[in-house]
Amino acid sequence: MFDRLQAVEDRYDQLTELLMDPDVINDTKKLRDYSKEQSDIQETVEAYRRYKDIKQQYEDAKEMLNENDPEMKEMAKAEMDELSPQIPELEEKLRVLLIPKDPNDDKNVIVEVRGAAGGDEAALFAGDLYRMYSRYADRQGWKIEVIEANDTGLGGFKEVVFSVNGKGAFSRLKYENGAHRVQRVPSTESGGRIHTSTATVAVLPEAEEVEVDIHEKDIRVDTFASSGPGGQSVNTTMSAVRLTHVPTGTVVSCQDEKSQIKNKEKAMKVLRARIYDKFQREAQAEYDEHRKSAVGSGDRSERIRTYNFPQSRVTDHRIGLTLQKLDQILEGGLDEVIDPLIIEEQSRLMQNAE
Repeated sequence: MFDRLQAVEDRYDQLTELLMDPDVINDTKKLRDYSKEQSDIQETVEAYRRYKDIKQQYEDAKEMLNENDPEMKEMAKAEMDELSPQIPELEEKLRVLLIPKDPNDDKNVIVEVRGAAGGDEAALFAGDLYRMYSRYADRQGWKIEVIEANDTGLGGFKEVVFSVNGKGAFSRLKYENGAHRVQRVPSTESGGRIHTSTATVAVLPEAEEVEVDIHEKDIRVDTFASSGPGGQSVNTTMSAVRLTHVPTGTVVSCQDEKSQIKNKEKAMKVLRARIYDKFQREAQAEYDEHRKSAVGSGDRSERIRTYNFPQSRVTDHRIGLTLQKLDQILEGGLDEVIDPLIIEEQSRLMQNAE
């Protein structure tokens, strides 16, 4: 482990020199790439340097135990007692920091929530999930922007697509990928029976133009008047946009804005993310054993969580986590679920690396 840490520190120092090189400063791409690489390893280097400093202080204090002065010995022992617990804590932190980082973790995301089995009740649940993610984003200081919403007029959504912009958005929301199940008594149920409905959540890392090569000639653009609940036209201008990426068959619609240009920009953002996600999934399919090391498979048909209203219970099936905090979680307290998922995945990845 320490050989790897030293190599990371050496690379950090090399990058510092490169970033002062006039040839690099004048090359926008190199400057951006080197700056990002250094930023990505900065926390690891700082923790390693802190570890080496603490270790050295501990060894110096240990040497002082050989002094004849009883007062000096007492001071050395007190310093060792203070430093001793910090060493294993830093070693554990360094092990975590050495886990290969998901290259998408720092990206913004596109989230797609759809009502699945359960009709109107599934659509209402999709609305609950959308509001849960909105409140969670507010807590994180992230910005949400709706791209496409097909609402039912009852507070639910057949489908809602939105972007989440903020540092580390994908690193946390990626654990929401999958099928979510709700168990509750619908407002339309006169007999008081508990119904089970589902909604699916897809979390896509937002892709930049340089990551996905999409040619204009491969995109078919259709425009139409935007519509509201029930399909009635609410806009007489042809502002809504539908983009079809012919090579992959990927289709994206956007009618949230009154401007056709803005709708097309939003639709392109989603189209790029979906195509990037498609290519990533195809590539990852070649590494099945690696995927099994992650928390869940990431398959969107996989049931990942159940929200039980009668018992105010939330269960994440991937790690067997059950919390009697349904209200808090729906109000955006998702860290209660996401933090244990991250710890579980880090633990598995560390075991695989040993």
